[in-house]
Amino acid sequence: RRCTHYLFIVVVAVNSTLLTINAGDYIFYTDWAWTSFTVFSISQTLMLIVGATYYLTFTGVPGTATYYGLIMTVYTWVAKGAWFALGYPYDFIVTPIWLPSAMLLDLAYWATKKNKHSLILFGGVLVGMSLPLFNMVNLITVADPLETAFKYPRPTLPPYMTPIEPQVGKFYNSPVALGAGAGAVLGCTFAALGCKLNTWTYRW
Repeated sequence: RRCTHYLFIVVVAVNSTLLTINAGDYIFYTDWAWTSFTVFSISQTLMLIVGATYYLTFTGVPGTATYYGLIMTVYTWVAKGAWFALGYPYDFIVTPIWLPSAMLLDLAYWATKKNKHSLILFGGVLVGMSLPLFNMVNLITVADPLETAFKYPRPTLPPYMTPIEPQVGKFYNSPVALGAGAGAVLGCTFAALGCKLNTWTYRW
């Protein structure tokens, strides 16, 4: 059981990191702009919340969700360091944007005296609404994606990443609002999944 628990933590954290690296693909971001920002904001929200909720309900100690966010952050820094060694820019998606959202999850759990249903509802909404906002702050602090794309030209793109046409304005230029709205709904679902995975793992 303990082995399964730690294996799950590693798998989710690694997959979170992979999503983050893909979110930092500067050519993909440049071509698809707000579309990719919205999609990756939601995907990172869900990967954070399912792992953090699982870890939080497993230990029952407020603060472990933030610790899980720290795991994601460190994994990302290491992976991006390897990415940088291959010639890619390092300053795209390196800000620890998961930590404030994970802190809100811990706060919801602590403030409701470890009530799982409140954690799912309040924590899910808080993380879902906050991460797209922090992600936008993150993008403001890094180099301009278009400038970076010209500075670090990449000769080829795999077929599945080749854009059909530029998607600027696809979501009415409101990626934070769309990401926060979708994240608030899906965040509750994935928080519930995190709690349920904990039950499944230890019912053997």
